[in-house]
Amino acid sequence: MKSILWIARREMGSFFYSPIFYVVTALFLFINSFMFVPALMFFSAQSLKATQFQQMGISLNPNEMVIEPSLANMGVILLFIIPILTMRSFAEERKNKTFSLLLSSPVHLRDIVAGKFLACLGVVAFMILLSSYTVLFVLALGQPEIGPILSGYLGVLLMMGCFIALGVFASSLTDNQIIAAAISFSLSLFMWIIGWAAESADSGVGIILNYFSLVSHLEPFTKGIIDTSDVAYYLSFIVFVLFFTYRVLDSRRWR
Repeated sequence: MKSILWIARREMGSFFYSPIFYVVTALFLFINSFMFVPALMFFSAQSLKATQFQQMGISLNPNEMVIEPSLANMGVILLFIIPILTMRSFAEERKNKTFSLLLSSPVHLRDIVAGKFLACLGVVAFMILLSSYTVLFVLALGQPEIGPILSGYLGVLLMMGCFIALGVFASSLTDNQIIAAAISFSLSLFMWIIGWAAESADSGVGIILNYFSLVSHLEPFTKGIIDTSDVAYYLSFIVFVLFFTYRVLDSRRWR
């Protein structure tokens, strides 16, 4: 465990010393805020008509009108950003000929893979934490349920963990960072849209495709439901992809 934390701390340090990280973070916060403002303004406008809606038997739910769309938008933004963060994980090490030196250290390969994954996850978690200031605006205008907000952020973080695992895996396949980012984005996008195919497929295939869709497991979290099956799926997906990453690197170390 100490080796994993050492690798993670080393990798996170390289992120925070890189100007690319601050550019990407600023871009993420700007786009996230840009997409958040319209939903907030719409909710604010509807709140002014609250009395009229109450007479019609309609209640305004800030969680459904603002929080849930914002979490979905955040996932879309990070879908594009995570490949940029993960593309250097192993591609840069191999290109700079430092990966063999890392392997010669008294650190097991599985610890290296886990450490690099945790470093990227920590960076993304930090970015998500910075974006949580938007919740304060919702609290100022309405009375959202805190439970669904917390569970929603947990769901987003778990889904981003899957994207990060795919990004680390893509980085292990090549020493070209651009190619690694392209592979990572393609794999992540496929796992995002696979649920769309479920809508047009027959019932049996549709159920299978919907189960493998990363987005379909996020929806219960945004409703305040933490289902152990959804948590197990995300964690199993991460472990499975990281295991493949380990096998790819282990096969290359002897070449």
